[in-house]
Amino acid sequence: MISLAMLLCGSMAFGQTDDPVLMTINGKPVKRSAFEFAYKKYQTANGFERKSVGDYAEQYANDKLKVEEALSQRLDTLPSFLQLFAAYRNQQIPQTLDNDAETEVEARRLYAFTQQRVDASGGMIKVREILLRLGQRASKQTEIEVKQRIDSIYNALQHGADFGEMARRYSDNKTATNLGEHQPWLLPGQTLPEFETQAYALKKGEMSTPFLTPAGYHIILIEDKSAYFPYDSVRNDLLRFVSQRNLRNKLTAARLQERSFAQRSSEDMALKKQAKDLEKENPQMANLMQEYRDGLLIFEVSKRTIWDKAAHDEAGLTNYFNHNKKKYKWSSPRYKGIIIHAKEAGEVKKVKKLLKHIEFNHWKEAIDQQFNAGGDVRIIATQGLFKSGDNSWIDYEIFKQGEAPQPIKDYPSIGVYGKKLKAPKALAEVRPLVLADYQEELERQWVKTLREKYPVIIHQEVLKTIKENR
Repeated sequence: MISLAMLLCGSMAFGQTDDPVLMTINGKPVKRSAFEFAYKKYQTANGFERKSVGDYAEQYANDKLKVEEALSQRLDTLPSFLQLFAAYRNQQIPQTLDNDAETEVEARRLYAFTQQRVDASGGMIKVREILLRLGQRASKQTEIEVKQRIDSIYNALQHGADFGEMARRYSDNKTATNLGEHQPWLLPGQTLPEFETQAYALKKGEMSTPFLTPAGYHIILIEDKSAYFPYDSVRNDLLRFVSQRNLRNKLTAARLQERSFAQRSSEDMALKKQAKDLEKENPQMANLMQEYRDGLLIFEVSKRTIWDKAAHDEAGLTNYFNHNKKKYKWSSPRYKGIIIHAKEAGEVKKVKKLLKHIEFNHWKEAIDQQFNAGGDVRIIATQGLFKSGDNSWIDYEIFKQGEAPQPIKDYPSIGVYGKKLKAPKALAEVRPLVLADYQEELERQWVKTLREKYPVIIHQEVLKTIKENR
């Protein structure tokens, strides 16, 4: 969160300089200072893959078009939007406290707000991660190779490889957190939405399957889960936060209520007015509030228009896959099948007979129902899409490599069932890659439609006055 001191320091510089219109979106002006605010934040957050001013201007205009579309759908009137924006706005408004007792009250208020938000969103988690980075400009061949690598790592983990060791050897994120040393607690909203969706769906001790985010492919392990910290453990930090944010130098909550009453308006209306006053005094504050508002609207309209549609559009995904199969070729064959470990001789044959009439996605479920009911595990099965090097039994039986591995104790009968594939035959075999590409295609089509619907004018002579941040 940006401090008031930082905001106030920035206001003087911006308030005393010329601030021309850089672009107009659907007739609405965007000032140069607002664009520079966003551009600098983007460059700081994406140091490994920065954009030129011109490229970012096009991206920024597309984002503004999405905001216009959200407004046309009146998404800014949704209760969820209003609640989130009001909560963020109120956090930015300094409140006066006249003595130490009131400072304690404010610290407890901030604690209660944070505790409620964190616990309502799933609490805190400690996460270990294996990340294989995948840049936005990566070729399809690179995407395929990275997916193959993460699948190989996942198979090794499933067969007993140590998570920390695999992270040290293969992860592109070498922080102590991901290697299992002194992990901090992760709170809701601190990382990518796709990452959090996976992390909060897992229980303590559980490991995810490989999944894709804008950063690349991840495998995560949940080390611990907890409700928010006890108040006493964060009290000193909260008191320091109250002081540093200059909360002691503005209106008290009581004075805010008095002001609201005097103006015959609600407390919410008083907060809105105070926020507008601060924005007039400080353009950086205005930019910060506008950025958050736009982000909420872009998220909601994108979710409705692209993400939800792509995730549930099986016909569209299948059609996209069928028309782009060449993009998803493998560099080497795969074996789509299962390794069967049985306690008794003859049961491997029974399993193979059972699986002949069942879809691949339901094989393990069928085995458990038929052979492992009642707690007696007669069959251990490992199912997947294997390449050479992923599984020692597949290597020996299918790819004719290496020596026969030792059987699992008490499961002497072993068999392999499935088929070798030279290229993906079904969407499920490359679904994450297809889904990402399909979403990109839908977004390209959507942005093209928005460009036709809402006029965009970028004043190049103003754009040229902005320095590149390299």
